[in-house]
Amino acid sequence: MPARRRGRSRGRVRAHHRHRRGVGVSARRLGFAGQVRAVGRKELTDALRDRRSLLSALLYPLIMALMIAVMFTTLARTLSSDAPLETPVAGGEHAPNLIAWLEERGVVVEEPPADPEAAVRAGDVDLVLVIDEAYGEQFRSVQPAVVRIVHDSSRNASRRTIGRVRTLLRTYGNQVAVLRLMARGVSPAVVQAVRVDDLDLATPAQSAARFFAMLPMFLIMVAFIGGMNVAIDTTAGERERQSLEPLLVNPVSRGALTTGKWIATCLFGLVATVLTLAMFVLMMRFVPLEELGVQLSLGARQLLLMTVAVAPLVLLASALQMFVATFARSFKEAQTYVSLLIFVPIIPSTVLQFYPLQSTGWMMLVPALSHHLLLVDVMGGEPVAALSVVTSAVATTLLAVLFLTLTSWLLRQEKIVFGRS
Repeated sequence: MPARRRGRSRGRVRAHHRHRRGVGVSARRLGFAGQVRAVGRKELTDALRDRRSLLSALLYPLIMALMIAVMFTTLARTLSSDAPLETPVAGGEHAPNLIAWLEERGVVVEEPPADPEAAVRAGDVDLVLVIDEAYGEQFRSVQPAVVRIVHDSSRNASRRTIGRVRTLLRTYGNQVAVLRLMARGVSPAVVQAVRVDDLDLATPAQSAARFFAMLPMFLIMVAFIGGMNVAIDTTAGERERQSLEPLLVNPVSRGALTTGKWIATCLFGLVATVLTLAMFVLMMRFVPLEELGVQLSLGARQLLLMTVAVAPLVLLASALQMFVATFARSFKEAQTYVSLLIFVPIIPSTVLQFYPLQSTGWMMLVPALSHHLLLVDVMGGEPVAALSVVTSAVATTLLAVLFLTLTSWLLRQEKIVFGRS
């Protein structure tokens, strides 16, 4: 009996072969879906404890919504014509009728500076209206009476004021010309060879979509920013903390491990995208859109369609960021690489701002471009074809799966896991 028990544990310690058979039994019982769920839960817990990840998902949407609100509020105040137009005029005594006409239209005529050009260069005034001594003689002899506007075109703040003054002077000149023709028995219609009547067929929603053309670009940016820190922390961050190797020792397939990390990253990106839309709608309630002549109406249906349109891009952004961050030697290096990726999806949106393109079928196969076009159509109240949405989603998701597969393959490479030399 002792001979048969020699080399055995006598029942006090589990046998060696039982140890080996027991390793990974629970993981294998979970299956692929269970492994993905376990990894995703672990990564979500870690990400929720990470201040940087929370800031990227919660703070950026608030900042971007505030930027849009401040931008359009400032624009509305700038375009508002209710503010008094204060204009320094030099030589006003040479054109009393013009000065009286300007004052009737709310222009506050001020004393001119001693040196108009120096005052404009220094930024003391936006412009100075200079009326030459020859103005009266030119006006009486039915010649073009010269009025000089001294201004600095490089100063954006003064462009609105300059435009208002030019419009007033042009209106005054047209009125005087009409009176001169009528005094000579000539109909003013003689000098108007062509009359242009505008018939704008754009709906209020289409006009608003054109006015808020930067919103799709901001949403695309948030799709890349929302989960950026999670993507970096779950790859380069874990390797820098030397926790990636012990994690890979667990009996979890590389595919399940990568997919779990990817899902956690996608959730942060989707939350950031939804928050951006919600904050945008909230902030627009405080923007005086009526002063801009814009009517924006984004209901629950439009918001849902916009979320569905941009969701596949979040999947691609998360997979691409994880793939790039896996190559990095450190967290900071990964931040540098991944931050540069944000500029890639902005390129189509920027190009469309200057070169509007008619949406065609092949564009739905191009990530970022297709999402921008879909978002613009939804905002403009245009009917969005289901085929376009499906084509864009499938093409983008397949590309995301490709990068996810490549990341899973990279995690099988020793030089990636242990750090590149």
